[in-house]
Amino acid sequence: MNVKWLAAAAALVPGGAVSMDLSSPDVAPGATLPIAQVYSRCGGRNVAPALKWSGAPAGTKSFVITMYDPDAHGGWWHWIAYAIPPNTTGLPSGGALPPGARTGTNDFGAREYDGACPPDGSGPHHYQITVWAVKESTVPVEGADEGRMIGAYLSHYALAHATLTAIYER
Repeated sequence: MNVKWLAAAAALVPGGAVSMDLSSPDVAPGATLPIAQVYSRCGGRNVAPALKWSGAPAGTKSFVITMYDPDAHGGWWHWIAYAIPPNTTGLPSGGALPPGARTGTNDFGAREYDGACPPDGSGPHHYQITVWAVKESTVPVEGADEGRMIGAYLSHYALAHATLTAIYER
């Protein structure tokens, strides 16, 4: 179900990733996710990657950051950060958020970044780190800051997005 919502969100965003850029000194596109960004229960350090973005369209009132694994059974949300002020152009390693920003509930049931942790032997998983430019200053829909609802929220409120995908397997 989460996979459908993410696909819908990506399909409905006007201009999509074309208008925005996302990069990270910690995570290289298409490369193996570093052990620092792996969940602690899977031998990692569980550190949110540093991110830098640009190209937000006019009308952006805030940003949402997500990390999603479409390869997990039904999809898996690892990170949801929202209400990030529109003048923000990045986050430091560790995911410290600017004042006013919040974290949503990921599929681990926590309000924090929780890194990659695919089941042993399940093959490579693709971790999609996305910055979303949205037309609201916060999540205006009850429960939309949860993994099960964030895709539906983004399909309605996102103006543009950019995604960086890394791979990890155990």
